Amino acid sequence: MSWKCDFCPQRIFTTKTSYTNHIKQCLKSVDLSEELSLEVMMIYSLESENLLNNENNFESIHENSNEDEGEGENEDEDNDSYNAEVEEESLTSDISHSSVSFFENMELSNSEPENYSFNNYASDYNNICEEAEPIEFPNNAYADLMALVTNYNLSNEATNAVIRFFNEHSNLPLSPLLKNAKKGRELMEKMKIPTLTSKKHKILTHNNIDYYLFYHPYKGEKAYSEQYTGNWWKNTEASLPHGSNLLSIILYSDATTTDTLGKSSLHPIYISIGNISTKRRNKSDTKQLLGYLPILKAKDKSEKKSKDFKKLVRLTFHNSMKFLLDPLFAKKGIDLEVDNKTFWFFPRISTIICDWPEAATFSLVYKSTNSNFPCHFCLISKTLLADTDLSDVTFRNNENMQEYFYNNAGQDVSLENIPNYFWSLPSINVYSATVPDRMHHLDLGLFHYQIEFTQALLQKQDSSLVNKIDNRLSKILRFQKFQMFTNGLQSISRMTAKEYRILMKVMVFVVDNLYKENENNVENFVENKKLSEVYAKWNKMYMMSRSEIFTESDLENFRKDTFEWAKLFVEIFKPYSRSKLKFPKFHSWIYHIFESIRQFGIINGYTTETYESLHKDFVKIPYRMSNKKNVKDQIMKTLKRQDIINVINKKQKKKKSTKLLNFSSKLFETKLTKANIYFCEKMNDPNINDNIIKGFNQFLECFDDFLDNILEVKNIKECDIIIYGTATLENGSIIRAKNKFHDKPWFSNVAISMDSNESSDYQSDEGLCYGKILLMAKIEIEEKPPLNLALVQWYDFKFEKNSYLYNCPLLKLVELYNLIPIETIDNIVHIIPRFDEDNEYFVNKYIS
Repeated sequence: MSWKCDFCPQRIFTTKTSYTNHIKQCLKSVDLSEELSLEVMMIYSLESENLLNNENNFESIHENSNEDEGEGENEDEDNDSYNAEVEEESLTSDISHSSVSFFENMELSNSEPENYSFNNYASDYNNICEEAEPIEFPNNAYADLMALVTNYNLSNEATNAVIRFFNEHSNLPLSPLLKNAKKGRELMEKMKIPTLTSKKHKILTHNNIDYYLFYHPYKGEKAYSEQYTGNWWKNTEASLPHGSNLLSIILYSDATTTDTLGKSSLHPIYISIGNISTKRRNKSDTKQLLGYLPILKAKDKSEKKSKDFKKLVRLTFHNSMKFLLDPLFAKKGIDLEVDNKTFWFFPRISTIICDWPEAATFSLVYKSTNSNFPCHFCLISKTLLADTDLSDVTFRNNENMQEYFYNNAGQDVSLENIPNYFWSLPSINVYSATVPDRMHHLDLGLFHYQIEFTQALLQKQDSSLVNKIDNRLSKILRFQKFQMFTNGLQSISRMTAKEYRILMKVMVFVVDNLYKENENNVENFVENKKLSEVYAKWNKMYMMSRSEIFTESDLENFRKDTFEWAKLFVEIFKPYSRSKLKFPKFHSWIYHIFESIRQFGIINGYTTETYESLHKDFVKIPYRMSNKKNVKDQIMKTLKRQDIINVINKKQKKKKSTKLLNFSSKLFETKLTKANIYFCEKMNDPNINDNIIKGFNQFLECFDDFLDNILEVKNIKECDIIIYGTATLENGSIIRAKNKFHDKPWFSNVAISMDSNESSDYQSDEGLCYGKILLMAKIEIEEKPPLNLALVQWYDFKFEKNSYLYNCPLLKLVELYNLIPIETIDNIVHIIPRFDEDNEYFVNKYIS
């Protein structure tokens, strides 16, 4: 056993220590050239490849237990014994294909001492010296090259050839790439990503050979997305007979008015299946009307307020639910045909989607929010509903509620004196199954209060600020599918959930920079920065709530974001609330939404947003078609006729045709040779918008630049220039550059993706740059395909540092213009001027 120095071939060392000391001195005295370094690396990479090729005859993964293998083996054994319990729990039988591929391509770490060389030492030496572990590549070029190497399995030799080719022809003073392929692989090996760590576990010893299983340990974080990823599904499925399947039943119930005056109402209940993916389940055709629940009418107000009548209403509701649902819970399950195959299912109710009063009806908790324990999730006192520092909460469940009920102590926990039908059903805790609904909790609930209290706060600090809010809202620039608040907030009590969702996307910009100091010496004065911050934190929390997957880390971040908003909400608005923010929805959201995600998956899977539209199809339209007598009978007959037609006419969906770029609303047309005179004439028209005038001034110069630098075409003598006001992109987005659209100018702002050559030259928003469309033109050149161009004025970051505010880019409009192919436009964006500031603009990241 010996070690040989690559730079002193005559020197051979019998011990690793002496070899190591020699290399330290050798490195100081030897000045390696770049080419020599590459050659040395290539030699050892080829040796490594030959070594691996010689071991292809191994039929199983194994490792020799020789003492000659060095200290690494002992260290691994120590780690194995230390983590034995964890590793044994982590082993699974379903090792993925990617895991197998990973280990097929791994180099053996326990190289023989004879093969130990300068490269091995350098790697060891670097590992010792570099305490900080890299978590990303030094630059994009480095990352792109290593992606090519990995994706196409390039050898070290091929990679080094690419590096040399790039360095020779790039003309860069300093190469952004790695010195050689081995350096890149070493850097990637040092990157510590917890989910990609690999381990080995000794399975047995046979003929004095230890056999190891190499694997990726699953310490992992559980991820919650579809309902089947939740804990409820796992626990319920485990309780079913072997060979059967779980059929998850989702209920949605909500009484609604049938006419505009609200004199008549119906109480529909709908059903859906949790086995269907969330995205598909949020379509209207995956939900079915289960029935119309009876609505009792009192003979007078006195009877309506009586305890007996209220008890009868709740009892009727639960008896109706029993009649509807009992057939689903046969002891032997049900057989369903899916894709021409029969499956054995056991139906179980997973979630009940409803608003807060309806949840109280299902759980039979007192409806009044002033009751001692108004939360149907837990036993929290009404005095603590606004507390954001609770540490001990007792949850309601079927067992403890039945104990209170049958001991005649239901009133002690705000429980109605009626047996709950859902206690008798398997695998449902009705108190947690009535999940928090985002639309009622946030859109129509807490955000409504936040707007209301903001108005009260501004009214107290300076009454003119309320009018200033309305004025700013009316000046928000137009955007596709964005409702304009031309009259300000007006009466927020009449706003719909959709309007609130639109409003929350712009309010952070409206309250930004709204006022300066406490000029009126107001008590409990709130700084403008804090008011802006509570809206920014709201948006962060709300956007997180719409995530399509949550890991435990994500849930922790979501919880952190939620409590940051909640604490600031309480701090700012508590003085303006008559109840001191003792809202059950506030408590329910900040304390119970996270466990609901763990139990039933993402929030998008149980929100009433997608159910509200059902009222139109199953209640309001059929009601209007009736003669208002025996309404329910007529509605059921109408729905039956519609179902018959749908079954008969059921056809396969036609494939959507690919949308091409399309112009409309032609504004101007001229020849290239006459364009200068034509544009000058139009600029004198008083009805022409300043943006179009600016476009006319810049067009010809930008066109020449486009021909020279982009198309590299010269000597075009004539062409037709047709200017349009509207263009529809291939993705369906509509861009406009018009004097008037519904009596107001509309000039779209767009995002353009920069290519890799440009992204390093400019400051961009993750590869995106922004511009305002001034003109759109189709250029028709004889015997050439038409050019679809947009004249844009560019935005740039307002500041080189602190380029973002409220997580949105802060920009300025610069005097830089270009003609770009419309096909290069990535999408339209919503730009909002920063009020009371000159040439400052936000890119509204809260809207898409």
